[in-house]
Amino acid sequence: MDDFRRVADAVAADIRAGRLRPGERLPPQRSFARARGIANSTASRVYQELARRGLVTGEVGRGTFVRSAERAATPALAEPTNARVNLELNYPVVPEQGALLASGMERLLRPDALDTALGLVGVGGTADAREAVAGLLSTQGWRPAPSEILFAGNGRQALAGAVAALVPPGGRLGVEALTYPVIKGIASRLGVTLVPIPMDEHGLRPDALADVHERARLAAVYVQPTLQNPYGTTMPWERRAALAAALARLDLHAIEDRVWSFVAADGPAPLASLAARRTVVVDSLSKRLAPGLTLGFAVVPQPLTGRVASALRSGAWAPARFALDAASGWIASGAVEDVGEAKRADAASRQRIAAERLAGAAVRTDPCSYFCWWDLPSPWRADTFVAAAGRRGIAVTPAAAFVVGTAGAPRAVRVGLASPPPETLARALTVLAEIAAGTPEDAEID
Repeated sequence: MDDFRRVADAVAADIRAGRLRPGERLPPQRSFARARGIANSTASRVYQELARRGLVTGEVGRGTFVRSAERAATPALAEPTNARVNLELNYPVVPEQGALLASGMERLLRPDALDTALGLVGVGGTADAREAVAGLLSTQGWRPAPSEILFAGNGRQALAGAVAALVPPGGRLGVEALTYPVIKGIASRLGVTLVPIPMDEHGLRPDALADVHERARLAAVYVQPTLQNPYGTTMPWERRAALAAALARLDLHAIEDRVWSFVAADGPAPLASLAARRTVVVDSLSKRLAPGLTLGFAVVPQPLTGRVASALRSGAWAPARFALDAASGWIASGAVEDVGEAKRADAASRQRIAAERLAGAAVRTDPCSYFCWWDLPSPWRADTFVAAAGRRGIAVTPAAAFVVGTAGAPRAVRVGLASPPPETLARALTVLAEIAAGTPEDAEID
């Protein structure tokens, strides 16, 4: 067994036995190396292995800490077992959507239509579906060609197909320094290495992308220009133009995730409008409509269509014909846009609740976003705050879930605003503000 894994196993045993307690700080790596009689490089690998197992978390400028027990066994973004209020998973549902969607089901209940809808369909979908989705995804300044639209069972599968097509096993995919956690799981399964790209208040920095690519070539870059997850912020037009220019200069392709863009109706045009031949756009229906109706879209430049289609087929990620036909009808009838309009109003309302209940907190978000990023006040760390919230029946996501590689996690959490009823959300945010105003010791007493 490798030396670093043997040492990591010993530390893990100390954590399980309670000899190292949640919240306890591990020694600096150099001190750890001296105490264990190992090289500094081996100590670094030990700490990386412990972080990979979810046993410790690193925080910028503060060190490495044993994670709270209730979080250590819970994968990022998995549904908490005891949380009464879930501000981690984030699926918006508005009261009127059931009635809006019910009328569109009547046509599928005819025997001939149902027979067709229960049949098979390929990743190219149908001509009607491609036309409908092209219209749905269109924004001012950009309309995808129906011939460039492919389908998957859900947005994650569309994203996986794009990554598999653009990045070979062992290849490197650039991502925002804090990114959507699902991309980490996809990369791991595909044997792809994620490379964090530094960001600023406007999003991923094109100059940083160039620096990283020149040091070790990237195969592609994954980016969320509109309502970036976890920050909830939107990249301005000027930055998109600079990023498009960098893609051309570096001969790189981008995967543009627009899953949340439907709630930013007046946002800038997609990156794809500036780099059409270099950008694969990924979107889906689960956030737009309902979590139980999944259908993923990939808008793929013609030279890449065959590669992405092949990746979707080989991954068994083709769509269900019933979902495809239902969605096509709802799009054509205007039901999808009506639900989207209701959700835009809902998101704005929930942002107002958050602004009121978290007044004075260091929150980063957008007035139309369904989530926000909260830089916690001292002396809170993300894991201790998440544990304190969990004891009060509230689940939030620690910053470590969004970190790529071995970088330290900020003292922050992401708060999802979409799932609970508004009055429950307001009470939960009030409780979180009360927790943040105290100390970890106070929370332990509570």
